[in-house]
Amino acid sequence: MKQSETAVATVAKRHHLRVEKPISLKTAEIQALLIEQEADVMVVAAYGLLLPAPVLGIPRKGCINIHASLLPRWRGAAPIQRAIEAGDAVTGISIMQMDVGLDTGAVLLEKQISIATDDSSASLFDKLATLGAEAIVDALANLDSLFATPQSDEGVTYARKILKSESPIDWTQPAIVLERRMRAFDPFPGCEAVLDGEKLKLWRGTVVEMEPGSVPGGVMSAGNGQLVIQCGEGQLRIDLLQRPGGRRMTAAEFLRGTAVSVGSVFA
Repeated sequence: MKQSETAVATVAKRHHLRVEKPISLKTAEIQALLIEQEADVMVVAAYGLLLPAPVLGIPRKGCINIHASLLPRWRGAAPIQRAIEAGDAVTGISIMQMDVGLDTGAVLLEKQISIATDDSSASLFDKLATLGAEAIVDALANLDSLFATPQSDEGVTYARKILKSESPIDWTQPAIVLERRMRAFDPFPGCEAVLDGEKLKLWRGTVVEMEPGSVPGGVMSAGNGQLVIQCGEGQLRIDLLQRPGGRRMTAAEFLRGTAVSVGSVFA
């Protein structure tokens, strides 16, 4: 729970490069500092704030952003998580010419990648970080020859910020929705459920087919190391979970230390 430097700052300091960490880019002081750099282009990655219009015009060739989706799908704060949650089969990196809107600028270059059926937001983030690094190097090397393609008005979706309040599981939802949500919310904020008064984090599940139970959240099976829960549609086998303050464990490990009865209900 301590603040730490970003990897960018660490590497910059190692190479004796100047590092500035302004809280805002709206002040005359920081804008003057940017003007002094006489930059050809400014690259933005995971910044989280809109650049003020005066800043966008400072570099001679503008500001470009590395965005982790195939725009205009999933503009906004959490494109990786929302793509997994929605069940998208593909995503990618968009190198975008920035304007005053939220991820609305023309696209200079795109690179596509498949979303694996077992991808969490953590694993997909790592893949897209590598792809994004390749894409921005490619874009900067060929910036004068790239064509800026305006984004389509069709297919626009917004990836709203992930909130901790989204953690509790709604067992009335279909099993496939909950399975994707677990992967999308790994590592933050996780999916939470309560069994016999104990709050658990559920990190991974598999959709299975059984004779349906009557109560969403009801335990359908707790034998042979398998923990299967009835959902609003279908059943979900819990594969990986965690007690408060504990490590992640398999359902088999959990069941060896906890007696769970068929008919118990997850809240």
